[in-house]
Amino acid sequence: MRYIYLIGLFFLMSCNQTKEETKKNVTKTSLVTPKLTLEQAKRLIQLPVHCINVEYPNKLNQTIGGNEDLQSPKELHPAFYGCFDWHSSVHGHWSLVSLIKQFPNLENAEEVKKMLLTNISKENIEKEVAYFFGKHNKSYERTYGWAWLLKLAEELHTWDNETARELEKNLQPLTDLIAKKYIEFLPKLKYPIRVGEHTNTAFGLTFAWDYANTVGNKELKDIIEKRSKEFFMKDADCPITWEPSGYDFLSPCLQEAAMMKRVLSKEEFARWFAKFLPELKSPDYQLAVGEVSDRKDGKLVHLDGVNFSRAWCLYTIVKDMPEYDHLKNIAAEHINYSLPNLVGDSYEGGHWLGSFAIYALNTSTDD
Repeated sequence: MRYIYLIGLFFLMSCNQTKEETKKNVTKTSLVTPKLTLEQAKRLIQLPVHCINVEYPNKLNQTIGGNEDLQSPKELHPAFYGCFDWHSSVHGHWSLVSLIKQFPNLENAEEVKKMLLTNISKENIEKEVAYFFGKHNKSYERTYGWAWLLKLAEELHTWDNETARELEKNLQPLTDLIAKKYIEFLPKLKYPIRVGEHTNTAFGLTFAWDYANTVGNKELKDIIEKRSKEFFMKDADCPITWEPSGYDFLSPCLQEAAMMKRVLSKEEFARWFAKFLPELKSPDYQLAVGEVSDRKDGKLVHLDGVNFSRAWCLYTIVKDMPEYDHLKNIAAEHINYSLPNLVGDSYEGGHWLGSFAIYALNTSTDD
């Protein structure tokens, strides 16, 4: 009798285990990788359209050297004065370029081109360049805004369109200046900055490397590869369980890994990543989304950004590495948590989060 009982108990446990395993497998395979569709593009383009020419509220982030510096945002930055701050304005313009480049039949594509040509004019960019030569603002937007400026330049360079050629030509003096600033600054940076906000070194290097790689700027690409390896090659056991901090919109661990994926060979990266984040190799690895408690708080809403940036890092990491395919589900979960909240939300998130969503969705299609 006891023998029959034990068999029955074993059978029951096996059934429960099978059900649990099935439940896990369903969870792992049920999430569809999000894609940027025409309908989403129509929705997301509203965000930059409605902010790149909105001058106030504005956070100038400048150092005041005298009364002559007390000018309006549009006077100081005639190209990139909207969207609350300079870097958000830059990647707002990137968003517009990215969307109409991918979806040329968007209803407002011609209107968007006119907006871009008005803002990124030869005269406006000359004034933007002059600002960086001011005595007190030579390091302005280093390196977050610099990175987005080069991402905008890259997007224009890869857009086969007459408007893009004019915009790229107009932007070129500022593009060249920012590339030069990177080349001058990186040898001086003795230690990388490993925070989850604007000054994160790994993020600043990723977009700059993408630009240099795309346009063939060997000097810029070489210095980024050299410094990335010097900064990060010996890193191991990154404390991802400490993430996110309360105001993060970048993942210090994943952003570093996404940078190293760019500069290492496939074999080198596999060895490095296995030591850097060993726990991510497990098919059962979980990473909870960043939860936003108040989307009207400009700092707390950063956590929507961390969801998108984690996703684009994960999609970059798993490319050509099938043993990490399970991470795509985590990336999809992160995007799906924050994507529904963007359009119609408060300006605190709306002025910048669209760019993060678009870039994450773009990256999801690259795998």
